[in-house]
Amino acid sequence: MQLQQLREARGWSQTQLAKKSGVSQTYISELELCKKQPTVPIVKKLATALDVSVVELINEPVDKAVGE
Repeated sequence: MQLQQLREARGWSQTQLAKKSGVSQTYISELELCKKQPTVPIVKKLATALDVSVVELINEPVDKAVGE
C-alpha cells in the first residue's frame, strides 16, 4: 500500500489525512506501519481523500516490487 508515500507527496500529516478521510490518525499510523490490514470501506475513504483510485493506493511502487 502506498498510503504514506501518497500522503507525504501532498505534504500532509497523518492528522490532516485523518481529518480529510474520517479515518483515525492512530489507524492510519498502524496501516503505514503494516500493523493493520484495511477494510474495503477504509481503503475507499483514504483513496477519496487522497484523490487517487483504489488501485493506485493499494498497488506497491514498481521499484519496491522489482526489488523483492
